[in-house]
Amino acid sequence: MDVLPAYPGPHGVDKKEDEYSADAEKRDIAAGQVQDAFGSEEDAEIKYKTLTWWQCGLLMICESVSLGVLSLPAAVATLGFVPGVILIVGLGLLALYTGYNIGLFRERYPHIQSLADAGEILLGRFGRELFGLGQFLFCIFVMGSHILTFRVMMNTITEHATCSIVFSVVGMLISMILSIPRTMKGMTWVSFASFLSIFGAVMITMISVSVQDFPGRTIDATVETNLYTGFQAVSNIVFAYCAHVAFFGLIAEMENPKDFNKSLLMLQSFEICLYLTAAVVIYYYVGTDVHAPALTSAGPVMKKVAYGIAIPTVRTNFYSSDAQNIANPDQIVGAGVVNGHIGLKYIYFRACRKSDLLHSRSWKSVSIWLALGVICWVVAWIISEGIPVFNNLNGLISALFASWFSYGLSGIYWLHLNYGQWLSSPSKILLTILNIGIALIGLILCVLGLYASGTAIHNDASNTVFSCANTDT
Repeated sequence: MDVLPAYPGPHGVDKKEDEYSADAEKRDIAAGQVQDAFGSEEDAEIKYKTLTWWQCGLLMICESVSLGVLSLPAAVATLGFVPGVILIVGLGLLALYTGYNIGLFRERYPHIQSLADAGEILLGRFGRELFGLGQFLFCIFVMGSHILTFRVMMNTITEHATCSIVFSVVGMLISMILSIPRTMKGMTWVSFASFLSIFGAVMITMISVSVQDFPGRTIDATVETNLYTGFQAVSNIVFAYCAHVAFFGLIAEMENPKDFNKSLLMLQSFEICLYLTAAVVIYYYVGTDVHAPALTSAGPVMKKVAYGIAIPTVRTNFYSSDAQNIANPDQIVGAGVVNGHIGLKYIYFRACRKSDLLHSRSWKSVSIWLALGVICWVVAWIISEGIPVFNNLNGLISALFASWFSYGLSGIYWLHLNYGQWLSSPSKILLTILNIGIALIGLILCVLGLYASGTAIHNDASNTVFSCANTDT
């Protein structure tokens, strides 16, 4: 087990690292008496614990809302109006509860800064490596998908004015520059621009479809579908609520971590209202032939306007049944940078946590941060250009990890916190059943997600890599 930097003991007395034994550390972690991840920042050059609750909430909205709102009308069309609405509201409320569990777990173990720290509590050194790798891979693939869809967006707006690789390189460079700030607070202005852009794009789309005529429009309360197609739609709803991968890192950088519940309520209230309104309004006016992303349904001219507005916040769908749907952008720059920051912070924190570099503005600390950013974004660019079925592989990564990060692990966190008290009272019994169910939901989403992704990869015949071809569909 890695020895953490000097943490105060039970009575608030600092212990030097060489005097802080592994056994004592384990006991203090188990007792919830370990200081937070960044320690005292009174004299630090770089201060991380600076987020107010509303700034944290705004970052959470940016990181989550952009992930799937524009795929929801098509999901409702696939599932039917009634099941679609029930799932959007139901999964949103479940995401509120699972986020609350994450806050409880972080409050009990205040040294947690990333999923790797949580994994170590649950499974020891193996859990640290497994959870840390999962979080990093998830972030890297999300970064790649943003580069990919920046290229798609530019092809859409410019009508393929130049080689597609040029567009993807431009997207990579913009993302690198926006990733320079080392603190989450430095990402706040990016998240605010992302929030305004996605909200503006959704409003433009809703207004545009409401004044258009869609001949043959039909609306179905329920529909018949198969497991593969139906689960693709369910997955789009599930992963519209996948901000949870960032929660530990965001809480660690709050001025007052106890205010996290305010941020969480801000996020989920906005999410559920926006998701439900956008899905219902767009589906009602367009009908069963609604596109994914919904921006495409706004018409030839307004589609370009909406895409232009959405530049700061677009990204691809997680699940796609064919290679052409790789051009389904529903977020672009902002959310990719925020997710990328989470991945970079994990590597940077791990590399510098035992030194003064973490809080330093020295050339060495800045160089390490910038170098890690360049390397990670270049790797993300290679992934975006070099994997023909990238969107399907992104769905595979999401099924393996996001199903657990947002849902399954939250149930396990609660069971760990309440170990030995599961049957101690009627309310505990009900909560135990609920959280076992949540863990099982994560397992089901993982298994069915692997099935859907494997089927999509098997059916995908795309073989274009590092191509200048137009990717606008």
